[in-house]
Amino acid sequence: MMVCITSRKLISAVIVLAAYAVLSGGNQVMAELPPLIPRETLFGNPVKASPRISPDGKMLVFLAPYNGVLNVWVRSLGAADDRVITSDKKRGIHNAIWRGDSAHVLYKQDSDGDENWHVYMTETATSVTRDLTPFSGIQARVEAIDPKYPNEMLVSMNIRDRKLHDVYRVDLNTGAVVLDTENPGDVSSWTADNKLQIRASESMLPDGGTLIRTRSNHKTPWRFFTSWGPDESFGGVAAFTSNNRSVYLISSVDANASRLMEVNPQTSKTRIIAEDPEYDVSGIMTHPATHALQAVSFTRARQEWQIIDESLKDDFDKITKTRSGDFIINADLADRIWIVSYIQDDGPIYYYAYHRDTKKAELLFSNRPDLEKFTLAKMQPISFQSRDGLTIHGYLTLPLGVEPKNLPMVLLVHGGPWGRDSWGYDSEAQWLANRGYAVLQINFRGSAGYGKAFLNAGDREWGGKMHDDLIDSKNWAVKEGYANPSKVAIYGGSYGGYAALVGLTFTPKEFTAGIDVVGPSNLLTLIKTIPPYWEPIKAMFKKRVGDIVKDEEFLKSRSPLFKANHIERPLLIGQGANDPRVKQAESDQIAAAARKNGKEVEYLVFPDEGHGFARPENRLKFYAAAEGFLAKHLGGRAQPPSVKEKADDLRK
Repeated sequence: MMVCITSRKLISAVIVLAAYAVLSGGNQVMAELPPLIPRETLFGNPVKASPRISPDGKMLVFLAPYNGVLNVWVRSLGAADDRVITSDKKRGIHNAIWRGDSAHVLYKQDSDGDENWHVYMTETATSVTRDLTPFSGIQARVEAIDPKYPNEMLVSMNIRDRKLHDVYRVDLNTGAVVLDTENPGDVSSWTADNKLQIRASESMLPDGGTLIRTRSNHKTPWRFFTSWGPDESFGGVAAFTSNNRSVYLISSVDANASRLMEVNPQTSKTRIIAEDPEYDVSGIMTHPATHALQAVSFTRARQEWQIIDESLKDDFDKITKTRSGDFIINADLADRIWIVSYIQDDGPIYYYAYHRDTKKAELLFSNRPDLEKFTLAKMQPISFQSRDGLTIHGYLTLPLGVEPKNLPMVLLVHGGPWGRDSWGYDSEAQWLANRGYAVLQINFRGSAGYGKAFLNAGDREWGGKMHDDLIDSKNWAVKEGYANPSKVAIYGGSYGGYAALVGLTFTPKEFTAGIDVVGPSNLLTLIKTIPPYWEPIKAMFKKRVGDIVKDEEFLKSRSPLFKANHIERPLLIGQGANDPRVKQAESDQIAAAARKNGKEVEYLVFPDEGHGFARPENRLKFYAAAEGFLAKHLGGRAQPPSVKEKADDLRK
């Protein structure tokens, strides 16, 4: 249940300060803060974002607004001939990749947040767009594309059974869709080899463990490859080796953290490639044409790369010196031109074209240039010991211009919960720090990336020890002198929204206020109403949350709804009406229960959103409401809502 990632534009610092700075009660401390950053700069559409180079190395595809809506654009590399090739008028397009022929772009789109994704293809020369998956009520997932097979694509869809995704081969010229691999009834994910053949599948076992099957080619039967029990960390087949004989397997078997191994399914011959005793492997980089392994990443306090192909060492050294920040790379088919995205904690994302032949990098653009007008706060990695002795990691962002002592604070809780917060630019953290709050983001037990012992420590601890970690983090910030204990809000989306509700119901005196975005209030109804295509992973919920059949009373005891009468502090709720993961009823019922007891609840429902807020106009309305809510209850700064940011029509 990962929460939607929010993500701009406007005005000089002088105008902002003169026109919008509203200080709570004339607070002198707030007056020392830097100029207010407009919400539109933080949460509106990026100016340009997510560039990817075409396989032939000649073109870029990227996202940018067109008539105020995020659309797909292309340009020639080294030129300024930008042109828009799609014309979405409402929800915006948030991803775009090249088809292997360098003449077409693929992207996915749903309807008002329902997550019934369709895959579309646009011809760059004519802007003609086709729906490649024109089936009603289905969800399509791109499984594989390969420039060596530019006229085909593998897509999985739940046409035959809404609970199961079968794999289909799509002819990108004719649009013909042919069943390629039928789901045997338990597969949750697929992996294609380097000849565009589905050769590996991953299933969830009844106890929550993992089963991986492989086959020699698309005509041979599936056979057992490997399996592991429910206590292992997340992993699976990352890719096939360049000769298609072995796989790159991520697994924590016989280790604490998931490591990268090369395994031959036929002989079981295994070679450990990269490992860390505490941190899971977070990603791999392979050659776009040969598929040879080049580098492996670990996300520790920050992202770190382990180079496998030594021929890349000089290139990595060069791009590390070009600009500060963590980076990710996408390459043309010849692996001669890299598009490097530099991620910083105190600025926008910068995109460079790096030419490996000349070792020269040229700046393309940043995603939010208006941020360059402002001085942003730094994100500091922190750690502390929980009450039962676990090391808890996280990040602290402090407001600029004021002494970092006794500040109002927002505990910003990530979603998932089997995800994690990472170092880098975070629009919400920057927004809150700019308004005068210390911002604490904690990777509580059960967060992913820290090995299986830490992950498993969160099993059946929703509303239990996972919440204790959040309380311990608040107490740490108070003890260190950063936070005023009487001015701390808890805020998050998805699992983070659940954590906010737990904070106000289970520990009603710990927080001054709470903000819940698409958070479940009743674990029983949450599990009963998850999307049908999550059926193959229900076993994970049984292990890590609870069994809806055997543990009804336990799940009730961990559900904020049944403790709504304990709420003492103000609550703001944001909900998408079309959310397929956390239904609107989850927010309706906790809002009604709290109001029945005379408690203050501000409730916004967005009729054209799902699990988070994708449309910038909706984001601006929500953040304007949240900003006023926090200023009222914690005393930070607030920028008055503009006419388009008023949310009166969304209040429920």
